[in-house]
Amino acid sequence: MPRPRAADFEDKRRQIRAAAALLFAQKGYDRTAIGDIARACAMSKPLVYHYVASKEDLLVAIIADHIEDLTQRVRRAARRATPDGRLRAVAQALLDGYRQTDALHKIHINELSRLPAEAQASLMAVERELVAIFSDALLAAVPELHGSPRLTPVTMSLFGMLNWHCMWFRADGPMSREAYADLATGLIVAGARDLAGGAGVLAAE
Repeated sequence: MPRPRAADFEDKRRQIRAAAALLFAQKGYDRTAIGDIARACAMSKPLVYHYVASKEDLLVAIIADHIEDLTQRVRRAARRATPDGRLRAVAQALLDGYRQTDALHKIHINELSRLPAEAQASLMAVERELVAIFSDALLAAVPELHGSPRLTPVTMSLFGMLNWHCMWFRADGPMSREAYADLATGLIVAGARDLAGGAGVLAAE
């Protein structure tokens, strides 16, 4: 008969994930060992393995939890916003999510490629809903993108602008996250509308 889980099993697993995330962000995934995570949690290595199968599984869980948290934030923002303001609202919600999870975001960007292709594919599947919310918001802002093969490239261009802001953004810098969300969405919308005005380029390609 399987041994029942302790009442604090999930709490311990969350503790391990939090410690691993901090170490992955500080030292990098490759330079962090399970022993480092065990010491950070004041646990033995065998006890850590009682809660997690491997370091790779830890990385997958950390990134998946991060994407799901961002998706929930963006989904709520999309539901509350008017169609005209939805793109700006979801962009601000995403950047606000990064404000509180910068370390997790850097792990997502820097360490995802270290995972096997199957694990990467599973995380990309989790991310698709987040991308779909942005795509729908972009369509509300620029209806001319309906049926255009450029919808995905334009959506991913905006996503890239927002995702990589962590490489240069500083909290004490000249621009707030909210202002950058306005700038990024404004550039994307203006560019898409400008293309749409060029003899129906968006829909015709």
